Amino acid sequence: MKTFLFKTQQTLEQPLTEVFEFFSNAHNLAVITPPWLHLEVITPAPIEMVVGTLIDYRLKLRGIPIRWQSEITEWNPPYAFVDVQRRGPYRLWRHTHTFDETVEGVVVGDTVEYAVWGNEFIGRLFVRPDIEKIFAYRSEQLDEIFHRI
Repeated sequence: MKTFLFKTQQTLEQPLTEVFEFFSNAHNLAVITPPWLHLEVITPAPIEMVVGTLIDYRLKLRGIPIRWQSEITEWNPPYAFVDVQRRGPYRLWRHTHTFDETVEGVVVGDTVEYAVWGNEFIGRLFVRPDIEKIFAYRSEQLDEIFHRI
């Protein structure tokens, strides 16, 4: 299985505890996901985030309804956590979130290891551009949210 790696980071000028608290609320994912994905968190709030927590979502990917389930496989507040797709559109999706406090603010890091159905061509032509758009939107939303605080 051919895997791909996507990495991004941004600095948010807020305290580590506030930034991590935002990310530890799974329902906030809907706030920072592009509207064209129609993401809905199905798991009722509040969701207790611990290793083994399963979170169910509904979304539309290129207009196709998708059910997605992720599992929290690592939980190290307020510095990091990992979610892994258990059911969804990817052959593999492992998303590592890191939070590093610096003098400039909190560096929010995202590392996604993923694999797609089909061949490498599908991954490069369709999936990678979508992931880049999703994380660009997310970055804009996070800047707006944390500059309002």
